[in-house]
Amino acid sequence: MTDTLNTGIGLEASAADIVAELTTEEQASLTSGASFWTTQAVERAGIPAIVLTDGPHGVRLQKGSADHLGIGDSVPATCFPPAVALGSTFDPELLERVGRALGEEARAEGVGVLLGPGINIKRSPLCGRNFEYLSEDPIVSGVLGSALVTGLQSQGVGASLKHFAANNQEHDRMTASSDVDPRPLREIYLRGFQRVVEDAQPWTVMCSYNRLNGVYTSEDPWLLTSVLRDEWGFEGLVVSDWGAVNDRVVGLPAGLDLEMPSSDGRSAAKLVAAVADGSLDAQALELGARRVVELVQKAVAGASADAGYDADAHHALAREAAARAAVLLKNDGAILPLAADTRVAVIGEFARTPRYQGAGSSLINPTKLDNALDAVIAVAGAERVAFAPGFTIDGSDATGLVESAVAAAAGADAVLVFLGLPGSYESEGFDRENLRLPAEQLALLDAVVAANANVVVVLAGGGVVELPFADDVPAILEGWLGGQAGGSGIVDVLYGAVDPSGRLAETIPLRLEDTPAFLDFPGEFGHVRYGEGLFVGYRWYDARDAAVHYPFGHGLSYTTFEYSGLSVTGGDSGLTVRVTVTNTGSRTGREVVQVYTGRSGSAVQRAPRELKGFASVELAAGESREVEIAVRREDLAYWDLRVDRWIVEGGEYSVEVGASSRDLRLSAAVEVAGDTVRLPLSLESSIAEVAADPIAGPIVMQAMASFAGGMADTDIFDAEGLEKMMASFPVGKLVGFPGVPATPEQIQQLIDAANGAAQAGAAGAQG
Repeated sequence: MTDTLNTGIGLEASAADIVAELTTEEQASLTSGASFWTTQAVERAGIPAIVLTDGPHGVRLQKGSADHLGIGDSVPATCFPPAVALGSTFDPELLERVGRALGEEARAEGVGVLLGPGINIKRSPLCGRNFEYLSEDPIVSGVLGSALVTGLQSQGVGASLKHFAANNQEHDRMTASSDVDPRPLREIYLRGFQRVVEDAQPWTVMCSYNRLNGVYTSEDPWLLTSVLRDEWGFEGLVVSDWGAVNDRVVGLPAGLDLEMPSSDGRSAAKLVAAVADGSLDAQALELGARRVVELVQKAVAGASADAGYDADAHHALAREAAARAAVLLKNDGAILPLAADTRVAVIGEFARTPRYQGAGSSLINPTKLDNALDAVIAVAGAERVAFAPGFTIDGSDATGLVESAVAAAAGADAVLVFLGLPGSYESEGFDRENLRLPAEQLALLDAVVAANANVVVVLAGGGVVELPFADDVPAILEGWLGGQAGGSGIVDVLYGAVDPSGRLAETIPLRLEDTPAFLDFPGEFGHVRYGEGLFVGYRWYDARDAAVHYPFGHGLSYTTFEYSGLSVTGGDSGLTVRVTVTNTGSRTGREVVQVYTGRSGSAVQRAPRELKGFASVELAAGESREVEIAVRREDLAYWDLRVDRWIVEGGEYSVEVGASSRDLRLSAAVEVAGDTVRLPLSLESSIAEVAADPIAGPIVMQAMASFAGGMADTDIFDAEGLEKMMASFPVGKLVGFPGVPATPEQIQQLIDAANGAAQAGAAGAQG
């Protein structure tokens, strides 16, 4: 084997055989980067370096020694709409196509791993990196994240699912501890990651900077090994976020295989020394090195010196995605779509100088860049379009700009006002301070509306904003950050070339103070308490029946849809929901059918409804189609703290189908068989728990009857009050109460008999 490796063809052997022939120093070197963007090569063993580079919505490949956050030296690449926009498409087929395009470009540039997608939950709308994340809901994040990974890896390029885990703010992101209770951690913050790992097997998972319940994620064996690998079956490599390593000797055996970027050999030296002094098991180092070699083998197998891509086709795909992502929030009087011969005033610097991507490590150098002003002129003709910037993006002196905008608006049939968040308001590295648009933009809008009421507000930004003007304008179109073709994509929607089909993947609240994490964001003294628990996003608002500006899942179309014929059937794998959707309007349109489930009377705390499935369906005018949506049984489960595992609670579930979490058209009930949960009885078990046991129950109930008879002679409790009080009473504490005909020994014998019978029954069922 050694001779073979020396010839430089080692990658043809198994990764385990290759690593077995390496020295400890060589193994250690593989587990840290060689530079900012490349892994370490071992030339004598035929192990080349591979390139990992930033995504997630474009290939940000730096030239030479360019800095981490720079853009000037990045190779040109298609800037697709960021995740904030892609999430609103609710369309995994579209996202898989975007993923394939990203893979084609990465392969053409010699990239082995593209760092994305990001699927962290939008816990607070203030998170500065929300533009890189898909949704406030884990099912949306998991389904769409899986589609992106599948598309990307179909081209022989690895994905890096990030940021694992509970990375939901930028403030103090390097050290803050996300303190999350087990149920919300599993049901909200890990569920999307589990979905992507199990469905798409990303080549890599990127650990986050933060601590999780006090432990750095980069050195958490529970997170990186017990959960990710042992429970979910992850087969790939865990890579650090850039600079996320705290203690390399602790992190490697915990499951962190590759540290990025290069540590200039310091980490490798520490690992070698730890193996030498016995504080690090040599097998842990071999395992990490093996996983790096396996990643290199995948990247080499997927590489092609002749790879290329069609930049124009990818720009067209970016335009399609941007149009599909736009959410029509309001359209009173059917002011949209505009006719091509409408005289329009285009107001706002963002129409000419688009805000199309977020700031930070995902900054893409686009192959070309559309703007909405040019796109409007291309449709309507320059003679029908008046433009006024209205404001400056940096908020500097805008003398005379408002007056010019008012004049332009006064002479138009309709006014398109492009507003949004400047890049200085949201970025990787810091969180937003509020949900407000710049004051000068709101003042401009007031002045324009006073001159012409036919106003369409077009919004740009990486997250939701407060909408104090919602009642003052007839139409609002949320364009998010649309990528390099966002200007043309948004105009396709404004003029009706594309039916608006985007739906909100995050709730738009009335004000910041109404949001779930308001009192617990961004934390203090290095800890952030996830005090809202399970009630993130729409779960919070729906549980309180609280008013919002626009609910999760909301989005209008230029046509109308009716739902009929709902049927729900259950089986071992989950639920099958079928519903007929009819386009009752006069034009082709696309509807996003959403399925929510609820469980009233549950034994555990739950939101009134939770999204469990969705489908994006295009229908011609007058067309009807039966839509089938599968709800996985595992998505009905909750995390049971008593047994530390997923449990499906048996009983009747409500299934609601509609166009948003608050636009539910049809409902049905379905009986779901539950999982058996049997807890061993003890003296600390409640009387209610013991009474439910088939062996101990009848005996305890007989004893309770005698006890209740004695208590009935007093004026302390009536029968109903006594039953409620005693239900949670530990059975071991019954002894000594007047009228209880049992000794401590007898109660223990009863408990032992019940536990023994349960164990025998379980063994018989397995046999």
